[in-house]
Amino acid sequence: MITNGTLVFLRELKTNNIREWFEDHKSEYQNAYGEVIGLTAELLREVSAFDSSIAASGLDPKSCIMRIYRDVRFSRDKSPYKTNFFVFINRSGRKSPFGGYYVHIGPEGKSFAGGGVYMPGPAVLELLREEIGGHFSEWCSILSDEAFQTEFPEGVLPSGLLKRPPKGYESSDPALEYLKYKGYYTRHFFGDAEVTAPEFTGKLAALFRSVQPMVDFLNRPL
Repeated sequence: MITNGTLVFLRELKTNNIREWFEDHKSEYQNAYGEVIGLTAELLREVSAFDSSIAASGLDPKSCIMRIYRDVRFSRDKSPYKTNFFVFINRSGRKSPFGGYYVHIGPEGKSFAGGGVYMPGPAVLELLREEIGGHFSEWCSILSDEAFQTEFPEGVLPSGLLKRPPKGYESSDPALEYLKYKGYYTRHFFGDAEVTAPEFTGKLAALFRSVQPMVDFLNRPL
């Protein structure tokens, strides 16, 4: 489980985001990383029980966790470290285009979890739009499911929005609202006390189960 020590480390890293401090607190990072590894291993077992594609993937927990080191080559912000842990579980690993399930661990109520495809490349995005436009009633049925709406009251969120209909689609298309999206994801926030509670893994598993139909729908054309 995630302990308060992990959240304290991330909170202190935010105000001391330099290599010297990180090296001096390497053992605290390793303890926090170990907790995230443990959480990921538990989630892989939980998700494998209802998602056969994850069960067949043979994923290593370490392959699902994003590196804490930031790529600062093209960023004005030269802070060397991310101040969160991010876990992404999908059928082919975090670098593949497939949608999946994720959990973001951060202090001060910044933790969240959900599922979907965030900021896909142009070719993948076009496939997703075709799937939604061609099976819009099915898409709407998935999003109107009671469990889905309970877990994700914000609904499906975009990774960005077009101002006009995408090329090849008419403004009268009934799916236009979603066709303008540049990605499709959901989000459910957790307070720090929820993240460090023993039942956190179970809550995440239930949340992932509720978003699985959407994930399966988005992965179908990929």
